Amino acid sequence: MKTPQITDRRALMRNRARADKNGLFLQDQAADEVHERQVEVNRTFTDVAIVTGFHEYWAEKYPDATIVSDEETLALEPQSFDLVLHMMCLHWANDPVGQLVQCRHALRPDGLMLCTFLGGQTLHELRASLAEAEANITGGLSPRVAPMGEIRDLGGLLQRAGFALPVADSATLTASYVNAFHLMHDLRKMGENNALAQRVKHATRRNLLTEAACIYADHFHNADNRVDATFESITLTGWAPAENQPQPLRPGSAKARLADALGTKETSLNKSNDE
Repeated sequence: MKTPQITDRRALMRNRARADKNGLFLQDQAADEVHERQVEVNRTFTDVAIVTGFHEYWAEKYPDATIVSDEETLALEPQSFDLVLHMMCLHWANDPVGQLVQCRHALRPDGLMLCTFLGGQTLHELRASLAEAEANITGGLSPRVAPMGEIRDLGGLLQRAGFALPVADSATLTASYVNAFHLMHDLRKMGENNALAQRVKHATRRNLLTEAACIYADHFHNADNRVDATFESITLTGWAPAENQPQPLRPGSAKARLADALGTKETSLNKSNDE
């Protein structure tokens, strides 16, 4: 079955090429996040691969790393790395599980993958404002903000991709802008503007954007009369399976009863025992 094409890769590459290197604060956030994770792991990584849409940025951060583009097929050799960083691009992937599987294949046993990307709460204010404005003016809706995964669903991606010890967590960053137009300009500087395959290809009508900006200001202003924009950063952590990793106990193999440990009385859930 052919993978659904959610993202227009040509448009995505064009948006990234137009990005301003001084506007990549989301990449900065991701770099800080993965650095902290590596410090917590307390292990020295000698062979690092980075999957990204911003080669120059990450080459400055990791000059000795192998850096590859987030194409559908990643240019990574099997079992060649002890650390793979998938940085701020999984939310544009047409096949996110496929991306993670390829990262696992690139890892040696007990290698680590860290994957940071934008989550489902990102730009919910802009999404709602554009939808209401478009419904008011045209009576319909069109795709304008990329669909992004919810944290409750994303941990399962790691298990489907075959990672051991999977962890998914999120952090929320709130940025403030003079108005929605300033936010949309900033998204262009980040290379994160609309690259959906089903997007409207012609220029958006000015009155629709003005209406959206007014709705945004009405519903999402802050105490400083600016507007807030949410960016949810999700980080997936997974390890390539290895024999020396901690393993979950088999069901029924416990040597002590939980009730004894808690100092409580165990109650049977089998009704037949009470009759």
